[in-house]
Amino acid sequence: MKVTYYGHACFGVETEKVNLLFDPFISPNSIAKTIDVDTLKADYILLSHGHEDHVADAERIAKNTGAKIVSNFEIVSWYENKGIAGHPMNIGGKWNFDWGTVKYVNAVHSSVLPDGTYGGNPGGFVIEIADKTFYYAGDTALTYDMKLLSEQYQLDFAFLPIGDNFTMGVEDALVASNFIKCDQIIGMHYDTFGYIEIDKSKAQTAFKNNNKELTLLTIGNHIIL
Repeated sequence: MKVTYYGHACFGVETEKVNLLFDPFISPNSIAKTIDVDTLKADYILLSHGHEDHVADAERIAKNTGAKIVSNFEIVSWYENKGIAGHPMNIGGKWNFDWGTVKYVNAVHSSVLPDGTYGGNPGGFVIEIADKTFYYAGDTALTYDMKLLSEQYQLDFAFLPIGDNFTMGVEDALVASNFIKCDQIIGMHYDTFGYIEIDKSKAQTAFKNNNKELTLLTIGNHIIL
């Protein structure tokens, strides 16, 4: 499984069967200028919530690639009105795709689409694919609901926000990693704006001191998991 970072909270997950893209905010992101949005591959675009810094390039990429939008009912309906196919979900729901399963799980945040349309409840995703199970938290505060994930799943890795101010910070993300019983964490939602700039070395040391690994990818780079 190839995981590529496109900045902010946007990641591509590529397997032999499918290309997944999470929360594409690339063209408006000044620190992701090296990424050519029009060359990205996607079969499904998974959107955790409606904020512009998570959906900005979703329509463009979907129209380029024919990708389906996977998100809550309100967001998928909004894109369907633009002629883009989607698969609607809601909190607690699970669906078996031909490449794996997706469960839409709770996130504590807010959600509104770029034109002011109500964006439904924010969420995260638990993905079972290619013999791996991972959690994409989306934008969220620390919540006890995360403990349920460790009761239902054995996570191989997880994407957690670490930038603070709008989401969890490093300290809460470390607690979240304990709640979900996952030691392999990929950080997201940091450094894009002044409000969420972090000391990356300090963050990684905090995780290392707790026998966990915090991976902070450089934009455009990837890891194999």
